[in-house]
Amino acid sequence: MSAPTPIVQFGTSRFLQAHADLFFSEGSPARNITVVQSSGDSARAARLGAMAAHDGYPVRIRGLSEGRVIDETRRVTSVRRTLSTVSQWDELTRIIVEEAEVILSNTGDAGYEPRTADRDPVPSQEQSYPAKLYHLLAARHAAGGAPLTIFPMELIPNNGTVLKARVIQIAAQQDAGTDLTGWLERCLWANSLVDRIVSEPIEPVGAVAEPYALWAIESQPGLEAPTSHPAVQLVERLEEIERLKLHILNLGHTAMAAIWLAQDGPERQPDAIVRDLLAGETGARVRAIVEAEVLPGFACHRMEAQARAYLAQTLERFANPFLDHRIADIAQNHIQKLERRIGAFLQWVRAADPAFCAPQLDLFLQAVERIDQ
Repeated sequence: MSAPTPIVQFGTSRFLQAHADLFFSEGSPARNITVVQSSGDSARAARLGAMAAHDGYPVRIRGLSEGRVIDETRRVTSVRRTLSTVSQWDELTRIIVEEAEVILSNTGDAGYEPRTADRDPVPSQEQSYPAKLYHLLAARHAAGGAPLTIFPMELIPNNGTVLKARVIQIAAQQDAGTDLTGWLERCLWANSLVDRIVSEPIEPVGAVAEPYALWAIESQPGLEAPTSHPAVQLVERLEEIERLKLHILNLGHTAMAAIWLAQDGPERQPDAIVRDLLAGETGARVRAIVEAEVLPGFACHRMEAQARAYLAQTLERFANPFLDHRIADIAQNHIQKLERRIGAFLQWVRAADPAFCAPQLDLFLQAVERIDQ
């Protein structure tokens, strides 16, 4: 029988492989994980099967850290079991009821979007992640289990608060009753922010990543970090870290993708790499936009000094000579990223200065308006 797994992870992405899964392998204490594929994507079956190999899987760390060249391979041995919600729901329910202490997720930008099936009284593959999570938590409650700690890792502001609200909403739609609703309220729903550039996969499982890594978790009464690791930090408030990452690093990536997507013919190379784009005309345009529109936006909130320091670090990370970070990967889910990275930035800045001028960022957002019309 497999060893108990106190960590249940929804998501199989190479980001998680080189981030949380690595931290749980290296941290103190090391924690065993059950990895769950909730999408039902058959193309990822080989990845799922290889994640729990006895000798683990590789993560290659490449880049510069404080001027020192890092090029090393580590092995992740924290994943002890893999399941799919398509065919192994009963076993997943058993693990949530009997073994789980922590649930974490990274289900993509669209993972929280409501679906018609979310109102169904029984779980199904057609439901969103929050609906699946509701049914699993309801099963644990029915079995008398203690409340859990839940760490969403999606790049959504206040992700724990958002996920909790959605699960409670689904509970209300299901007429769950005050006892279950109160139990869900007693679970700890952590707001967190994650950061690491993971540039390419290693087949069938594993990834190449930069040395920099962060999992920042907003503190609250009773909440403990899931493992002790240099990249895992409990912080009083996430907002400053979140704004810097979403509106400099992520916004920079999305602006670069917008410029690349607008190119025609041979100029739009399908395998274009971030560091190469950064060194050319596209990079010059992104730098100009950041200087003229992004940094002044941070200045509106008295964060220009922090933004300039973070920008310098970000440009060094983008220029990492060891990572082949494809702009085509960044361009996936582009419309949602425009809204959450550029649209949210402008909304934040114009709350402080309604007349704030950002013509290039506004131009990027016109793509969202065209889709909506």
